[in-house]
Amino acid sequence: MALTTVAAVLAVPTATSAAVVPTPAPATVVSTNPADPIPHARDGETRAFAQVGNMVYVGGSFTQIRQTASSAWVTQRYLFAYDRSTGTISTGFLPVLDGAVNSLMAGPGGTLIVGGAFKNVNGVSRKNLVALDPATGATDASWVGRSDGGMIRDMVLQDNWLYVAGAFNWLNGAAHSGLGRLNATTGAIDPTFNVNATVGRHGTGSYAWAIDVTPDGGTLVAGGNFTLVNDLPRNQMALVDLTGTPTVLDWSSDKFVPPCAAPATFVHYVQDVKFGADGSWFVVGTNGGGGWPAAYCDALVRFETANRGSGQLGTWVDYTGNDTITSVEVADNVIYLGGHFRWLNNPNASDAAGAGAVDRLGVAAVTPATGMPVNWNPGRRASGSMPAGTSTWGSQVPVLWRGSDGLYFGQNSDAMGGEYHGRLGMFPLVGGRTITPKNPPTATTGNIYLGTGEGQLAKVPFDGAAIGTPTTVSQPNYTGAGATWRVSDRIYWSHVVGGMPTGSRLDVSMFNGGAIGVPWESSGYNDWSNPAAMTGAFFLNGRLYYTRTGANALYYRYFETDGDYLGATEFTLPTTGVTWSTVRGMAWVGGRIVYGGTDGTLRSVPFDPTAAPAVDGTAAVVIAPATPELTWSTPRTFFSVQ
Repeated sequence: MALTTVAAVLAVPTATSAAVVPTPAPATVVSTNPADPIPHARDGETRAFAQVGNMVYVGGSFTQIRQTASSAWVTQRYLFAYDRSTGTISTGFLPVLDGAVNSLMAGPGGTLIVGGAFKNVNGVSRKNLVALDPATGATDASWVGRSDGGMIRDMVLQDNWLYVAGAFNWLNGAAHSGLGRLNATTGAIDPTFNVNATVGRHGTGSYAWAIDVTPDGGTLVAGGNFTLVNDLPRNQMALVDLTGTPTVLDWSSDKFVPPCAAPATFVHYVQDVKFGADGSWFVVGTNGGGGWPAAYCDALVRFETANRGSGQLGTWVDYTGNDTITSVEVADNVIYLGGHFRWLNNPNASDAAGAGAVDRLGVAAVTPATGMPVNWNPGRRASGSMPAGTSTWGSQVPVLWRGSDGLYFGQNSDAMGGEYHGRLGMFPLVGGRTITPKNPPTATTGNIYLGTGEGQLAKVPFDGAAIGTPTTVSQPNYTGAGATWRVSDRIYWSHVVGGMPTGSRLDVSMFNGGAIGVPWESSGYNDWSNPAAMTGAFFLNGRLYYTRTGANALYYRYFETDGDYLGATEFTLPTTGVTWSTVRGMAWVGGRIVYGGTDGTLRSVPFDPTAAPAVDGTAAVVIAPATPELTWSTPRTFFSVQ
């Protein structure tokens, strides 16, 4: 899924526009080893999870379940429960439904609220909505929520409001199209929520497919096969203000208007939506095949909740290269996504791995700041010997859900993380790890290192405004070096080598101000990016900024230090007044770019990536001219506190 991050502000930069540049934050990823023991399901797929007490509830379109890989199959259609601690299937929770379960919610008062495509529950009419006793599966007769034909596709519980989305025209006998709000305790309809998603795409019936609500309860996002919401043009996506009487917000995107590859197959391509933890942004996962970049097909997209107006563009967009995303979850400052994609960061190819593509087989984790994958890759991969009758790969991961103990997944196949996990499983928090973002030093006093020969650096004291007396430092591991930049406890540099298609790669080494260690080639970099062309570079907040030979611009790509993955799309930053084609070597120091030039002079200029322009060359100052001892005309320049 190629990380073509498209900042809306960069499309039409103005003097007053401000780009959104999210700052990476600490995150926790779950283990890559799926938990045991977890029961297995057969046929169909798992679509929903909920937890009440120590019991996990599993819903979907499956028809049989079993305890272990060698156990006999037991018929239990659409819904079952198991003990979270032991994995033991409940023999007391035995509801009988005549249709699939699409969504589950732990309701108030110890209930389990079920939404789906059923007509009867436990032999009694309960169309698409029902509240059950989580101990026995018995119907709560006092809970009055119902919908007409069609289905309930998604539900969100916020405070005591149960928001529902699906293919319906009535809720509890009141006209509601695609969206509604119920009292979660009683199931009674809220008459003040009068928001209707209507007029389906390509002549089909309209429905809402996925919804989410901000943690503060103030905003709802909906995706589905609609083109109007309360008669306002809202193609596949809409935002609703919930702070008073629910009102459709002034937010729309043209990127969900054009068709993807086959409109008859992909009637709608918005598959899932989720808000971040503070509600300030949300992500959308899509399918659809070809059609990008005109449309956000087969992509993961971040939007900012507070933005308003038509023509909204993603803060970043990560394309899979023509593969489906069917589910997303946001937890612990990580975005998880599932589907039948094979790569992320893949905008440059269709149905193949293009330049920069990162292998991710059907399940992945990315950082909210840039959409780049982190180093988490269990994959929907099979074990060496799968049980008879199982499937190693399928088209759907309908649900990813963060429970109290890990990330639960539902799929329409039986393989995950190199193990058998029939239709469902869980990646536990235990065994996971914390990701700490890396950045250059924040201090303004330290040393500028300047390459003066092969394996040799000048260490030049720098106080943010002026340089001191240099000393020569021998660094025999720093060889073949070009553009160099410092990130936390390490340095990266372009390494010119023979025998490669473009003659260069990117190396990384630990560095604490003493000896530069033996470098290793960064796994996320390869010859496709032609590092030798960079004439200067620095890293800041998930972006690698650089200049390159023969080009008069300041560029950036996303760069994820957890795995060292390089963004496959190059962006140009709006700047003025600097001749970037003459830049040789750069560093970020205290909010300024310190840079050398072909004239041998060292300069600095204020840098603000959220502004337009991000760099105004009229504010540049000279730090030091060229001298016989130091000529600032090499890309081998970086700043370090040590």
